[in-house]
Amino acid sequence: MSTMIKMVRSFAAVAAVAIATPVFAAGDAPHIERQQWSFSGPFGFYDRGQLQRGFKIYREVCSSCHSLKQVAFRNLASDGGPGFTEEQAKQIASEYTVIDGPNDDGDMYERPGILADKFPSPFPNEEAARASNGGAYPPDFSLLAKARAAHRGFPWFVFDAFTQYQEQGPDYIYALLTGYEEEEVPDGVTIPEGKYFNHSFLAGPAIGMAPPLSEELVEYTDGTPMTVEQYAHDVAAFMMWAAEPHLEERKKIGFRVMIFLIVFAGMLYFTKKKLWRNVEH
Repeated sequence: MSTMIKMVRSFAAVAAVAIATPVFAAGDAPHIERQQWSFSGPFGFYDRGQLQRGFKIYREVCSSCHSLKQVAFRNLASDGGPGFTEEQAKQIASEYTVIDGPNDDGDMYERPGILADKFPSPFPNEEAARASNGGAYPPDFSLLAKARAAHRGFPWFVFDAFTQYQEQGPDYIYALLTGYEEEEVPDGVTIPEGKYFNHSFLAGPAIGMAPPLSEELVEYTDGTPMTVEQYAHDVAAFMMWAAEPHLEERKKIGFRVMIFLIVFAGMLYFTKKKLWRNVEH
């Protein structure tokens, strides 16, 4: 069952890319700067403090519009996650209202969330979400960091394979959140009423989402700068974790497999030398 769930989630991510990512002609796609992430590279890992800050940004800013329906409250306390304790995760879950049922009378009812529940959607259905957002449907955050990426083209994707660059999604999310320029719309670009100019939006340059972040919008208690850039980094990292919660485990297993293959190849080489040392070639 666990394998099937992972396969379905992977297929959903690929489908989201195919449906939501527009096709650009060469040179038309926005340029997305690469950022520094603790989870990049073969030895990457999640920064627990950053994940907790990113969750705070999601909860206080993003959750009013965007769902996180593939993530359960228990995941907040799982290995490789934000590092909350089980009690903290229970407290967070209890602050959400979940619709359950039917009860003995056949009625649905509301109750506080528990660890087994997934994050509830802020809207009862897609139509209600569109009605509250001027016709735009806020995408779910669960897989967005793996389903959004700017097209890099040839030969860059070849280099990415060798450098193990896999952070196009978080890079794009950071660029999008910091790409609003309300007072610097280029000549020849018309932004419809109710839309906002964002030079990093893949379907751009007009986006329906208002700038969600501003300086000192969310209070950090650990001394981290409360800037738009820092907020964008933190929430993008949290979204990466939501999309790939087992990243650290995967990289550890991959490193062990590589060590095994190197040792195994050496054993095969010396075995071959021993078995065929007296045979003329």
